[in-house]
Amino acid sequence: MKFINVEIEGLIIIEPNVFEDDRGYFYESYNKNEFERSGVKHFFVQDNQSLSQKNVLRGLHFQKPPFSQAKLIRVILGSVLDIAVDLRKNSKTYGQHYATELSMYNKRMFYVPEGFAHGFLTLEDNTIFSYKCSDYYNKDSEDSIVWNDKDLNINWGIDNPILSEKDEKAQSFNQYVTPF
Repeated sequence: MKFINVEIEGLIIIEPNVFEDDRGYFYESYNKNEFERSGVKHFFVQDNQSLSQKNVLRGLHFQKPPFSQAKLIRVILGSVLDIAVDLRKNSKTYGQHYATELSMYNKRMFYVPEGFAHGFLTLEDNTIFSYKCSDYYNKDSEDSIVWNDKDLNINWGIDNPILSEKDEKAQSFNQYVTPF
């Protein structure tokens, strides 16, 4: 596996070693020893998976402490534009975001530590999105920031995505008091 640190500290792109032949492909999507050697020492306790049609936007979600979550994200089928926003008040990249495309084609994975809001836009119908979490879901701890917040200036490449009711009512970034 290749672990690529990006310009926002803590975020990591993971490129697995993929073995392909006429039958298909094989790759290791998680190996605790490899991740620990690269500085990712979380014990993942929950796996989540969603199916979404094209232009569904989920996010920007996070869980507040003490139930904050690190996530290891990948796409099993289809493709997404994946976004992480730094909510760590003492970080030099506070309020900045990182965008990457994750797909069944590039087989990349994205590690997002605690202290980030996370969201994705599906680029194809029937996209299957999967992620591991370092803590269990806690409804009272969940929160979100509006996807098209002017202060974040994220280029999603879409004006009218398909949103949940929860995401339509999310708060703005400048109104949010970060617990991180």
